[in-house]
Amino acid sequence: MTSARPLFPPYPIRGVHVRHQKQNCAPQFAEIAVDFEPAAPGFAFEVDPGLTVAYEPAEDLPRFFAAAAAGIEEQLNLPGHNIVTAARVVLRCARADSFGSHERACRSAGSLAARRARESARAPRL
Repeated sequence: MTSARPLFPPYPIRGVHVRHQKQNCAPQFAEIAVDFEPAAPGFAFEVDPGLTVAYEPAEDLPRFFAAAAAGIEEQLNLPGHNIVTAARVVLRCARADSFGSHERACRSAGSLAARRARESARAPRL
């Protein structure tokens, strides 16, 4: 008998905070906080309408947010996790730095946030 793959997230996982920072010849910096909410199967990403980020040029921010979303979705859909993604993810907080923030850093932060949320869902709830 095979069991159905569980939906992720099984319950709301709020306030997943990640700071991705590498200091080397190609610096990277991205800091995000996201909420994972159960939803219909699939992946939806939203930016909190009240979110403000002190970063110039502000035109780069949508690309950064999209990269974070791509990192989250990619991490959740890795075949080895044996889950069905059924998530609405809301970006609640973000920080960027003019020197090390770019799409790759934001994608990495998104991937780390998804990994942290998965680990949180596996931990026993008290």
